[in-house]
Amino acid sequence: MRSIWNGAISFGLVSIPIKLVNATENHSISFRQIHLEDGGRIRYRKVCELDEREVTAADIGKAYEDADGSMIPITDEDLAALPLPTAKTIEIVAFVPASEIDPLQMEAAYYLSANGVPAAKPYTLLREALKRSRKVAVAKFALRGRERLGMLRVVDDVIAMHGLLWPDEIRAPEGVAPDTEVTVRDAELDLADALMDTLGEVDMDTLHDDYREAVEALVAAKASGETLEAPAGGGDQGGKVIDLIAALENSVRAAKKSRDEEADQGASEGEDAEVHPIKGRGTARKTTRKAPEKTAEKTAEKTTHRTPTGKTVTRSGEGAVKKSSARSSPKSSDTKKSTAAPRKTAAKKTTTRKATSESKSSTARKSSSSGGTAKSTTAKKATAGKATAKKRASA
Repeated sequence: MRSIWNGAISFGLVSIPIKLVNATENHSISFRQIHLEDGGRIRYRKVCELDEREVTAADIGKAYEDADGSMIPITDEDLAALPLPTAKTIEIVAFVPASEIDPLQMEAAYYLSANGVPAAKPYTLLREALKRSRKVAVAKFALRGRERLGMLRVVDDVIAMHGLLWPDEIRAPEGVAPDTEVTVRDAELDLADALMDTLGEVDMDTLHDDYREAVEALVAAKASGETLEAPAGGGDQGGKVIDLIAALENSVRAAKKSRDEEADQGASEGEDAEVHPIKGRGTARKTTRKAPEKTAEKTAEKTTHRTPTGKTVTRSGEGAVKKSSARSSPKSSDTKKSTAAPRKTAAKKTTTRKATSESKSSTARKSSSSGGTAKSTTAKKATAGKATAKKRASA
């Protein structure tokens, strides 16, 4: 960036060579004056009113116009000879909190750049001192033929300076406020607060000059021979507010609608999220839930036991299941556990009874089979003895 002024910062006995650079730039569109009849450009010429001749820049000087209209010539040498300590110096006069600076005083902004390698150390010292103190420096400097007031503060890693108006250049707001007394109700304040909350905050980087963009589009359309359609006007926005409450409510609704539209637009610009089901989770849940029911059904189908008389009786398990459910219905969090326990116990008893009955039946079968075998053997021996006795008697 090109510097517009070279000088030094006077910080007590420390002098910091610096360059002054514009921190802002103007993006406004400028127009030229033309002759409507033929489109010729209108130019201004510097003409002496005494001899009515055009003069060059080398022949033009400065003068102060007195109250009676007479001119008092002032040369550059006269100005340079003035005892002005801030002619090439930014003289720091105080350090104050930033809140003490009235924003109405702020003018143009500049960046202060260290001029040369030796200036780096004192420049960094002043910057870090401003950061740690959380204050701003008030200074005087001379620029474009006049002494000015400035405020130095830190922006990122750079010292910036804002030109300030002198306190006597700020006009008092006399006759600006409403002359009549106005009473504001709490309901109106609540709606105003709601509107402020709805509008919320804004990112300053997203703000831009809509009018300049419209002018640029108009110029581009004219240059290409196209006709630019005029946007639909919003109508007259002036006039008196008849119902302040209704206006505030409509403003809140409009602000909410605008915020919702911006949110929907931002969501539509993003990628659609894909939902992938987790395998096995649904099946596991279903199996876990149905397993106790199937076990209970199987247990409830048949229950076989042996009576004291030795008879084997098979009963349906519905009654047993109902009794178990009725007994296991206390109003506690362990209802399911108490219901499951009797079913498991019934199943175990049923299995034990089956095993006992089977063992008894097998023992009876073995006893009966062994008894039959013994009887047949005894009969055979008796028959053989009778035959032997007959043989002996005959002999």
